[in-house]
Amino acid sequence: MSPTRSTGPAPPASPGPGEEIGVLGAEAEQAWISVIQKMDETYAELLSQQVELEAKNDALEEAHAFIAGVMASMTDVLIACDLTGRIEQVNVAAERLFGRTASALLELKLADLLAPGSPASFADVLAVVARRQRIVDQDFAFATPEGPLPVSVNGAIRFDPRGRAVGIVLMGRPMGELRKAYSDLAAAHERLKETQQQLIQAEKMASLGRLVAGVAHELNNPISFVYGNAHTLKRYSERLAAYLGAVHGTPNPALAPLRAELKIDRTLAELGPTLAGMLEGAERVRDIVADLRRFSSDRRQACEPVDMAGLVRSALDWVAKAQSPEVAVATDLAEGLDVSGHPGQLHQVMMNLIQNALDAMEGRAERRLEITGRREASRVVIRVRDTGPGFAPDILSRVFDPFFTTKPVGKGTGLGLSISYRSVQEHEGTLQAANHPAGGAVMTLSLPAAGSTPS
Repeated sequence: MSPTRSTGPAPPASPGPGEEIGVLGAEAEQAWISVIQKMDETYAELLSQQVELEAKNDALEEAHAFIAGVMASMTDVLIACDLTGRIEQVNVAAERLFGRTASALLELKLADLLAPGSPASFADVLAVVARRQRIVDQDFAFATPEGPLPVSVNGAIRFDPRGRAVGIVLMGRPMGELRKAYSDLAAAHERLKETQQQLIQAEKMASLGRLVAGVAHELNNPISFVYGNAHTLKRYSERLAAYLGAVHGTPNPALAPLRAELKIDRTLAELGPTLAGMLEGAERVRDIVADLRRFSSDRRQACEPVDMAGLVRSALDWVAKAQSPEVAVATDLAEGLDVSGHPGQLHQVMMNLIQNALDAMEGRAERRLEITGRREASRVVIRVRDTGPGFAPDILSRVFDPFFTTKPVGKGTGLGLSISYRSVQEHEGTLQAANHPAGGAVMTLSLPAAGSTPS
């Protein structure tokens, strides 16, 4: 018997029917476990995404509510449209302006909202968009239930996330509101400038008052000497003239050549006018010193009722009718122009205003003086207008400066309006200079009415 030769390992034994079913069951169970784990992971991911989505939705709703609140609170009109002009969004202000609901406006185009004859059209808007520019203070006229309404519009191009122009956003404000805002701003600016000028003027007056008080005091004594001695010299000259007349009445051939050589006769003839001129000059200097003292004086006298209408008529009689009867004078003075103050000072103020008006009209073809008086609220307002050349712009701000005058040398000291300004201030009033629209200058004096509280 020959030996058996081995060719390799023995093949595995085939499983029996029961063992094959067990292997398949384990694999299926493992597969189901994997599927269930994937489902759990997917469900957990879905839950996380749902939570995140809900948070984003809440944030989106808050943002939407915020934007809606902002648009509802805007007083300016907001209109958003596409590049064809179809309206896509409006705010509450636009609904109120056009008298239509938002849904009704969304069915229109921008051109439908423009009134006929509007300064700008939708074509102008498209031209600005084509140049990629902003719309700045463009004038439109919107068609509203009350009629065409001028509106100042600003706008910008609206882009999509890819940077393409997809529409226009316009913001409009009625021109009436802008005009009112500009008018209020201009009025506030004018009041500020006026207050600033009054403060500057008051400071000028206070400083110059102290300076002028010292100058007037120093000038008063020597002027008194000159004035007194001029009167004394006038009396002496009369005596000398009488004596020389007596001497000349006695013929004396020896004195005749000396009399001719010394020009005694001519000297006697010119002595009177010379002394009269000296006295006139001394009196003028005395008056100037008196004005200086009055300008710098802070003394207050007792106030009493003053009828400004009667005071104006009195000043006219003193100045206009006495010095310039050829000037046409027109007065329009209401009743009840009573103030509380110092009659002498207020009379001097009116005389200065009338005198300056007459001087301004000197040499003019038309010479007309108009004075009006009115009660305006708690103030008594007197206006003095002349038909002179008016004030040049560079002079208007200086008319109340002390020693400033446009009169020729020797005709004015520049103290009249300064003293008047100071006196009016002491009466809690104002004095203003301006040019009348019809020509000439107008001086406006405003004083607290009697019984009113100065403001």
